[in-house]
Amino acid sequence: MGFRKKNLPLFKRLNKCIKKLGSKKKSTIKDIANVLGLTPSAVSKALNDHPRISEKTKVAVKQVAENLNYQPNYLASALRKGKSNLVGVIIPKSNSSFFSSVLENIEEVLNKEGYNIIITQSNESYEKECRNIDALLYTQVDGVIASLANETVDLSYYEKIKATGIPLVLFDRGENNLNVDYVGIDDYKTSYMIVEHLFSQNCKRIAHIAGYSKARIYKNRILGYRDALEKHKLPVEEELIVESNLSLKEGRRIMQGLLDLPERPDAVYAAGDYAALGALQIMEENGVKVPDEIALVGFSNEPFTSFVKPSISSIDQKSAQIGKLAANAFLKRVKNLGKKVSLNKILVDAELVVRDSSNKK
Repeated sequence: MGFRKKNLPLFKRLNKCIKKLGSKKKSTIKDIANVLGLTPSAVSKALNDHPRISEKTKVAVKQVAENLNYQPNYLASALRKGKSNLVGVIIPKSNSSFFSSVLENIEEVLNKEGYNIIITQSNESYEKECRNIDALLYTQVDGVIASLANETVDLSYYEKIKATGIPLVLFDRGENNLNVDYVGIDDYKTSYMIVEHLFSQNCKRIAHIAGYSKARIYKNRILGYRDALEKHKLPVEEELIVESNLSLKEGRRIMQGLLDLPERPDAVYAAGDYAALGALQIMEENGVKVPDEIALVGFSNEPFTSFVKPSISSIDQKSAQIGKLAANAFLKRVKNLGKKVSLNKILVDAELVVRDSSNKK
C-alpha cells in the first residue's frame, strides 16, 4: 500500500522522510505529522481512533504510518495513560506441556479482554527470575502472573511487585506468606492419593523421587507421601526419599541408587514426569520388570507418558483450568483496583491417570 504520484506534494514529503529515516532507528509520531502537515497530537488521536478525528484523516495517518514502518512506543504510552494492557507471565521452564498449556489459556482469556502477555522464563534460576521481574516492571506491565523458580526462597522481588500496586497472581508454585491470589492443586492431597493407589497395587516399599522441600509444593508432596505411608503402617525410610531438580538425568541417577540398595523398593513415585522417565530408562537397562517388580508413578501428565512403553501413570494437574482461573483472578483484581477484595486461593482437583507402569492388576 502506498501513495500515488498524483498526490505529488504528499508523495515528495513521504519520500523525503523515508530517506531521512535511513540514518534513524525508527520513525516517530512527529515524522508522520511532518509528512501530513498535522500536529503530533492529531496523529496520536488518529492512530487511537479518536471520535473527533475524521475517517479521511485516520486513513491517511495509518497509511503514512505503514509506509514509514511506524511502531508505537508502548512504554511511553503506558507512562502517559498509566495503563499498558500488557501482563507479564513468569514460568520456570518452557519445555513443559503443563506450563505451555497454562500460558495458552492465560493468553486466550486475557486477549479477549484486550490484554497481551509478555512471557519470561526463569529456567529455575532465582537470579534470572529477579531480572525478569525488573524487566517487566520497567515495561510498565499492568500485572504479573507467575510460578516461582525452584531456587526461589527470598521473596523480596515479589514484594517489589506488590509495592507497585499492580496485581500479582501466583499459580502452581506459590508461597502463602506473600498474601496474593493463588491457583493450583492440593499437592498434599494429590501425593497422598498416589501412595494410596500404589498401596492398592500391593506395593509395600515405596520410594519417592522428590522435588526440593524448600519449595512449598514439593514440601507438601513429601508430607502427603509420609502421611499416607503412616496411615497404612508402612515404614517411612529416609533412604527412600531423595530430593532433586526432577530432571531426566536426576531420575536416572536416583533410580540407579535405589536399585543398588540391599533391599530394593517395589514402587517409585516421582514428583515430576521427566524424573519418572529417567527412572523408567534405568529400570529397563537393568532388566527390571515394570510394574511387576517395581511400579512407577510420575507427576504432570506430560504427553510422552502415554507414548512410552510401558506407559507411565501420572497426575493430570488440569493445566487449562489453572490457566483460565489465573487469568480471571488477575482480571478481577484489575476491575477492583483500590478496593478491598478478599484473597483467592483456588485449588483445582487433580486426577491420577493410571497407566501400565503402576497397574499390576
